[in-house]
Amino acid sequence: MKKYLLAVLVDNKPGVLTHVSGLISRRAFNIESISAGYTEEADVTRINIVVSVDSDHELNQVMTQLGKLIDVIKIVNLSEVESIGRELVLIKVHATKDNRADIINVVNIFRAKIVDVSPENVVIELTGEESKIDALCEVLSEYEIIEIARTGAIALSRGPVPVKHM
Repeated sequence: MKKYLLAVLVDNKPGVLTHVSGLISRRAFNIESISAGYTEEADVTRINIVVSVDSDHELNQVMTQLGKLIDVIKIVNLSEVESIGRELVLIKVHATKDNRADIINVVNIFRAKIVDVSPENVVIELTGEESKIDALCEVLSEYEIIEIARTGAIALSRGPVPVKHM
């Protein structure tokens, strides 16, 4: 299975995200992550989808089927163009007096931030590529991770051309 990050521009209307995700799941393709948000245009929503497929043929099927949805304006496979991808994670870790300094050192090594502290735990924030976030989670697993929330990938193409003009 190979992962692809798709940028899908859609009309900013209720139910569009449900139609997009439903179409992909009905075709038995796995959605690794999905995020949606506003764009520079008020009437357009950008949906970033990471899908796992076995072949280029399956990827083309996903993109073709998405293109048939009436509310879809544009689909771009950002995995095929130079792009900058990021993900956000919040990690709540059990922190004691004995291990708090070690956790702070790990946070500093990864250039993450501690955004909340209590007597029993700390909440860490990190933005980066999936591999960096995975590495931080692996290191912090030694300290009893209480909870993790990840946004999923978002990306922009490099250079002056926006997705809507690709």
